[in-house]
Amino acid sequence: MLKKMFGSGARVKLFRQFLLHPGEEFFIRELTRELDEQINSLRRELENLERIGMLKSSERNRRKYYRVNPHFPVLFELTSIVRKTDKWNEKFLQRISKLGEIDILVLSGSFINQESDVDLFVVGNVNKAELETFFEEMIPDKKVKYSLMTREDFLYRVTLKDKFVINVFADKANLILKNKLKKDTENLVTF
Repeated sequence: MLKKMFGSGARVKLFRQFLLHPGEEFFIRELTRELDEQINSLRRELENLERIGMLKSSERNRRKYYRVNPHFPVLFELTSIVRKTDKWNEKFLQRISKLGEIDILVLSGSFINQESDVDLFVVGNVNKAELETFFEEMIPDKKVKYSLMTREDFLYRVTLKDKFVINVFADKANLILKNKLKKDTENLVTF
């Protein structure tokens, strides 16, 4: 989908590389290995992205390093598009859905390279022990901070305008992968 929207497979790969790792720097040879693209096409795309202001570069040790410009005007929107079309998110949602009935699933914190109280917010009927086993198998190198609520507890907290619940949905950087309760809560929480 992104390739059709943005016209270049190399550009899409660069978007993913930089926007999913906003604090990191990369040099061109490293990118050619990681992205499996030709150096000339990457060089051209990197120059284009630097020219429009999405990337900044600096030279060290005879290498040119590129990084995301945090002040790029549409950085948040592009990052959101890339995150929403990331295949990892689809696989994650498919696998976690097998653990039980999930009404709401929100990625936050370390999943989206942000600071947050939780990395994952789950509403539904899911066994806590199975969820922890899932994390150990799917993400063995990461300690996941999560919040698990039943549908009833979530709806009750929404009626109370619980600060934690409101903050999860107020943070525009958070990625809502699933929301079956939008209709039930649209007047109480801005999604």
